[in-house]
Amino acid sequence: MNRPGTFEIRVICVPEQVDRVTAALADAFTTGPLRAYPTRDRTRVRLYLTAMAPAPAPALPPAVSDR
Repeated sequence: MNRPGTFEIRVICVPEQVDRVTAALADAFTTGPLRAYPTRDRTRVRLYLTAMAPAPAPALPPAVSDR
């Protein structure tokens, strides 16, 4: 079960792209441990990660004009 604010990501890719895909997901989200399983035809890999969207950037105060 996922904690509030988290969600599950599933990606199917060829084994040669696992590192690239997981790096891209880690750049975009806070991710948990990677779980990888072969597809039924054994030519691709199913990747499962629990993720949390990054927190929004804090709001900046309005700019003060010097005029």
